[in-house]
Amino acid sequence: MPEIDSQKLNQFIAKVDAMKKQEKLDLSSDQDLSIAVMNLVGIEEHFFFSGAKTGNDKYYDLIKDVREMRKQLLKKLVQTNDESEKWCISKHLLAASYRLMEVGTKQLGMDKKQEAYDLFEKAYQLYSLFWGLNMKLIDVANVQGIDEAALNKHDKEKKGFLGKLGDLVKKAVDCCIE
Repeated sequence: MPEIDSQKLNQFIAKVDAMKKQEKLDLSSDQDLSIAVMNLVGIEEHFFFSGAKTGNDKYYDLIKDVREMRKQLLKKLVQTNDESEKWCISKHLLAASYRLMEVGTKQLGMDKKQEAYDLFEKAYQLYSLFWGLNMKLIDVANVQGIDEAALNKHDKEKKGFLGKLGDLVKKAVDCCIE
């Protein structure tokens, strides 16, 4: 997993806190938008499977309109001017997070709580990775392997990259801001 520069991270948290105080940052709207994008991906999937199951091509035709809407909204969350696959990675992070939440909810309904909680944790880790990537907290230029439970050799807490990124997202993205 990539290493997070703690000084850069602290500067980012301070910047987010300052912007919140000045009401210049509304990550809750971006969070809502990311959930909408997740649901649009789900709608695309449902139109695909409905078309396949029924043999009715009209379902396939509907995918185009939903996909265009999803692309327009995702552009508001993902800015990329490089040759990376950040756009596609971001879309798949949101889609996978959405699917894991769906499966977790079904497991919860079947009273398989531990399985559900595990799926919810994984969904949140992917969602946090989406935000880490798009808030430029992750420098993927020099990605190299490290102990999976540590961010670097000086890491005392050893929650792992996704655990610490999740903690950061909890601090930065406050969905209760109105």
